[in-house]
Amino acid sequence: MSPSQPTEAKALEPEAPPKKKQFDRFDLSVGFWVKIALLALINALGVYGIMAAWAVGSWITLGVVLVTLIATDYIYLSRRFIPAKYLFPGLVFLLIYQVFVMGYTGFVSFTNYSTGHNSTKQDAITQILAQNQKRVPGSPTETTAVLEKNDQLYLAILNQEGKVQIGNLEHPLQAADDAVVNGQKITEVPGYKVLTFAELVKDQGRVAQLKAPVSDDPNDGFYVTTDGTKGYLAKSDFRYDKEKDELVNTTDGSIYRPNKEGLFENEAGKTILPGWRVNVGFKNYTNMAHGSDLAWPFVNSLIWSFAFAFLSVFTTFAFGLLLALVFHDKRIRGRKIYQSLFILPYAFPAFLSTLVWKGMLNTKFGFFNQVLLGGAEIPWLTDGWLAKFSVLSVNLWLGFPYMFLICLGALQALPDDVMEAAKIDGAGPVRTLMSVKLPLILVSTMPLLIASFAFNFNNFSLIYMLTGGGPNYPGLSLPLGETDILISLVYKIAFGPGNQNYGLASALSILIFLVVGVISYFGLKRSNAMGDN
Repeated sequence: MSPSQPTEAKALEPEAPPKKKQFDRFDLSVGFWVKIALLALINALGVYGIMAAWAVGSWITLGVVLVTLIATDYIYLSRRFIPAKYLFPGLVFLLIYQVFVMGYTGFVSFTNYSTGHNSTKQDAITQILAQNQKRVPGSPTETTAVLEKNDQLYLAILNQEGKVQIGNLEHPLQAADDAVVNGQKITEVPGYKVLTFAELVKDQGRVAQLKAPVSDDPNDGFYVTTDGTKGYLAKSDFRYDKEKDELVNTTDGSIYRPNKEGLFENEAGKTILPGWRVNVGFKNYTNMAHGSDLAWPFVNSLIWSFAFAFLSVFTTFAFGLLLALVFHDKRIRGRKIYQSLFILPYAFPAFLSTLVWKGMLNTKFGFFNQVLLGGAEIPWLTDGWLAKFSVLSVNLWLGFPYMFLICLGALQALPDDVMEAAKIDGAGPVRTLMSVKLPLILVSTMPLLIASFAFNFNNFSLIYMLTGGGPNYPGLSLPLGETDILISLVYKIAFGPGNQNYGLASALSILIFLVVGVISYFGLKRSNAMGDN
């Protein structure tokens, strides 16, 4: 072999493709600039979020936003990680709107977060000292002005030396050297809006509650105002001893120390509101079963939630299947028209239909009592059992079109050869329905039935719009009723009148999640909808 042959063979070898760079640095296409613009917008929003988290000292939020921004830039500026470019947005939204929400709800469920316990201990001390205050004897009357910034009110004090200070309950007084004073009146403060007399009168409620601590130590007192134009220095009847962590009532000498419930309490058991958030362990969960006046309403709501969800699915499915079987028969004339008419209740907004039904079921003026029953006064919505029957009946009207559609679709998908085989074997219509059609329909509709169960287990809008959860149980601290399901119970506990207990409501939400999750898992697993063999 001649020496030139290896050289020729080597020259014929294909050249290796150029190695791709990790980042698209030199891609100047339109898509590249669109990507850069979107990433710039995302980074701008992220930087704003980091600055906001830094301002309020939320370090966990700051860290999460920072890591998310870095991951976003790295994934979308790289030529690698092609699957991640599609999965990453969904993963981020899943973490924010599902995992974070569930985790935070679980965290709140172990606290006493409620009315009177919705902030920190330091905020509670400041509020207590601000609420129990008297004017300092001999303190001069100062000229004041009320300022507004970002929908928050601030109190501006013009002291005897002609200097202006600004603050509110969350921000102790600070000097405002750039304030403009005309005579004995504060006319302008850069960055703030000075409220006029008409605006002060209009917002007198908030103005009268406006207070500004003299310093970071609330024991130094607060400047208060009654009308927004004049103010004075006031100090509390309580004094907080930071070293001993106790509140002392200066009028009678009683001492209040923090207890395990997030309240200051004296030796006689008297407490002072507001309190602060503390960890209470499993107290919210145990209160569901015993220890409070919510225990037996909770048990009744739990039983009714299961009964309501099961009966709603059963009745709507049975009625929808019956109609589907009847109007699937090709011998019925005009069946297409009937099929279209049966979908109408599903086409109208559910809350509007519910309100119409509420009017028709009115005891004194409803269509059923006045027209159909000749002026009878049947308490459809105010008697416990009748209210439950009415809820199920209205839900049947709202839900059967959906079941009719899925059952009709399942019937149309049944193989003809199976039906022919059943006829050849001598099966009658009832036998064919029970042994052939119904099992095949259930196989295809079981995941939808499970989803319908989960929906009705949390069907808040129907309960709220039709009965409001009533009729209410007498003598309870909250307006809980006989038709309340767990989700409406959660709403009333968290947002109802009186004491709003977010910790207990969160515990109930976790319970609902576990119940629906377990039932859905085993239901789908049993129906083989999850693909298990």
